[in-house]
Amino acid sequence: MGKRRKRTSNRRGLQVVTLCISTTMVLVLLGMVVFSVLTARNLSAYVKENLTVTVMLSDKSNDNLAKLMCRNLYRSAYVRNVDYISKEQAKIEQTAAMGSDPSEFLGFNPFTATLELQLKSDYVNRDSLKWIVADLKKRPLVTDVAYQEDLMDSVNANLQKINIVLVALALLLMCVSFSLISNTVRLDVYSRRFLIHTMKLVGASWGFIRRPFVNKALLIGLLASFFACVVLAGGVYALYRFEPNILVIITINELIITGASVFVFGILITLICSYISVNKFLKMTAGELYKI
Repeated sequence: MGKRRKRTSNRRGLQVVTLCISTTMVLVLLGMVVFSVLTARNLSAYVKENLTVTVMLSDKSNDNLAKLMCRNLYRSAYVRNVDYISKEQAKIEQTAAMGSDPSEFLGFNPFTATLELQLKSDYVNRDSLKWIVADLKKRPLVTDVAYQEDLMDSVNANLQKINIVLVALALLLMCVSFSLISNTVRLDVYSRRFLIHTMKLVGASWGFIRRPFVNKALLIGLLASFFACVVLAGGVYALYRFEPNILVIITINELIITGASVFVFGILITLICSYISVNKFLKMTAGELYKI
């Protein structure tokens, strides 16, 4: 009798470990997708904010007028950053790039002073850029405004496709996760279906019978969520060691939201699956239990 109880206890312990491991693996995958969706938004903003709009200034401009214009531009809602490149600085940069100084054989500096603007991500789209360019051209000393229109359109289109794919993948994985965890929990409850029926026969209420299964599911959900967060945190740390600049698109907000999502989903899905599975067997008669 003692050996049988020990075997039963070991079997149940193994079932708990198996359920915890399988739930952890599913939550890790779900957390990766949630994390990818959140960081994709930051990546989109980072890419857009590093696209450059070049404002060319007339020969009448000087350093003081250009710096005054920079201060005025910083007050604009659409400007994130402005860099002033003087004629001399442009000549130095182009000389280094080409390997020769054009002013030596031309007799004058052919380059113009420019302002390089980085816009806020919300304004990096075709419609916004049209009125931004028009606004810039109205300003004194501005002779022309140039930006890589095709590149900006391509970036916007590709980022939109990536976001759609990630959201679709997240929804699909949530459905798959629910199915996998539900089946795992159902198998655990199935192995104790006759105990459920016995307790029902001796007059135990459904709430009393359901309580230990729900408590067990809550514990498994908490443990699986914790282990999943540890695995995800390890992955983020490894990514940081490989590429320290990744912190540009990964902030504490994304980490908190991902961790919270894993815990909420892990706890809710195990509780709901356990509740449904126990109720299913509570509604069955003894004959029906032997048939399944």
